[in-house]
Amino acid sequence: MMTLALILGGFVCLLLGGESLVRGAVSLARRFGISELIIGLTLIGFGTSLPELVTSLQALSQGAVGLSVGNVIGSNVANIMLVLGAAALFTPIVASAKTLRRDGLIMAAVTLSLIALLWFDGFSRTMGALLTGILVLYLIGSVWLDRRGNTAAGSLHEAEADLFEETDPVYLAILLTVGGILGVIFGARFLVEGGTTAARLLGVSETVIGISVLAIGTSLPELMTSLIAARRGKADVALGNVLGSNIFNILGILGITAMVYPFSIHLDEMSTTISQSVVSWIDIAAMGLSVGLLFLFAASGRRIGRSEGAILLAAYAAYIALRFNLLAPLGVTL
Repeated sequence: MMTLALILGGFVCLLLGGESLVRGAVSLARRFGISELIIGLTLIGFGTSLPELVTSLQALSQGAVGLSVGNVIGSNVANIMLVLGAAALFTPIVASAKTLRRDGLIMAAVTLSLIALLWFDGFSRTMGALLTGILVLYLIGSVWLDRRGNTAAGSLHEAEADLFEETDPVYLAILLTVGGILGVIFGARFLVEGGTTAARLLGVSETVIGISVLAIGTSLPELMTSLIAARRGKADVALGNVLGSNIFNILGILGITAMVYPFSIHLDEMSTTISQSVVSWIDIAAMGLSVGLLFLFAASGRRIGRSEGAILLAAYAAYIALRFNLLAPLGVTL
């Protein structure tokens, strides 16, 4: 019962904390005259990914490498299959070819880079600094291109900022920002504690909890942002939100966590390491499949409709069921 309370409490704190943080930060940015483009590209992108960052740092501080790595992989899969799938069921998502050519290809490239890092076990401080540096260059380059050419990706980032229409008084914005940060921190702690206990009770690996419970919990801000966008007739914003979040997750979250807590997924003498079974082939396949389906659906008809959304959700359900061995009665096992 306590484990369930910790997990549910973590969900609530992450959802409310993430929403409060983004709203407060956006209000403060507007007060200081920061453009909608930068707000959408940086504050909202980083704000909705902050739960993944704090949760990963919290997990690694306790030596739970599986929770941390599983959280990033699971969040990226959930962002495409769960978040985009749910938003597309609500209303079809129009996909800009220009956005896919820039942010979409960058997301695909960093996903391939993550697979290579997992294969070669390259999560050192140096690699963490390199990943973080690439993220900074991506942000600077995106702002420069969008201001220079009024690109489709830039328009999506500006539309993201428009979702948070309120410009609160400074005192309220500060309270929302600080309260949001605290909510995310405590939510991450609750989720990690509950997830670790759940893994022991259920007899599954920490990675399975990371790619499921933690990933869904830390993806709630992206899910809520995308559903709000769909409800307001701006479903295409969900695509920009997911692309940006997945780029942040790999470059920013793994980059920062590797700099703070260098880790390995191979079994050696280090106290913070666990066996190579941290990541299963099915996790890598799910990442690749999610990116492939996104490009297939978006490129074929320039839109992700309700039927495509249903396929994405079904694929996500199958992935989670496979990782929990729920399909074993059917003869399907890892």
